[in-house]
Amino acid sequence: MSEVEELLESLQNGTMSLDEIAQRFRERSWPRRKTSRPENYIELAAAAQQDPDVYISGSFDDVAAAHQEGRITDAEYTVLSEAVAESKRAEDLRDG
Repeated sequence: MSEVEELLESLQNGTMSLDEIAQRFRERSWPRRKTSRPENYIELAAAAQQDPDVYISGSFDDVAAAHQEGRITDAEYTVLSEAVAESKRAEDLRDG
């Protein structure tokens, strides 16, 4: 079980609040997919034929899956996705 899944489980069982988990999400580093953008029609057509991205455990994929499975509410998803975005923006500023 990934750290993200453990935090989401803590939210579900009430051992951590949404605010606590959002703060942890802001403080952690998030894995990113390394993909290049198609530059022309041929590359765009080839990209459309590729399999979808592989599920990455410990990434935002865990949050999206929990939302799709109904384990977190729309409101919780919104708060957590904003926290992930804040973390990634801060990382981009540090690396930029």
